[in-house]
Amino acid sequence: QVQLVESGGGLVQAGGSLRLSCAASGSVSFNAVHWYRQAPGKQRELVATITSGGSTNYADSVKGRFTISRDNAKNTVYLQMNSLKPEDTAVYYCNWRGKVVTNTGLADFDSWGRGTQVTVSS
Repeated sequence: QVQLVESGGGLVQAGGSLRLSCAASGSVSFNAVHWYRQAPGKQRELVATITSGGSTNYADSVKGRFTISRDNAKNTVYLQMNSLKPEDTAVYYCNWRGKVVTNTGLADFDSWGRGTQVTVSS
């Protein structure tokens, strides 16, 4: 199975910036990569999506502040977060859906990272 490693979370003051990374192991392609977040006591929320064609979508709450991008050579997807607000505080998860090269050929996968904490202080 494809392993995802997220990084880049931390503590930042309101108005600050962070860049999250989601790196996938193995020889992978992707159909779509999503960033979700979950705040304490709340349901998991879809924040941003990037497709294989390069299309991007964002939750209304982060439009104009967050940017999702990819580096195919590094098998990495990024979430640049600017103008952070206290309400952005959550654990952020990467979800990667695509194909991976196996001993028997290409296989579909749908993997989740373990999450990275983002805390924005007021």
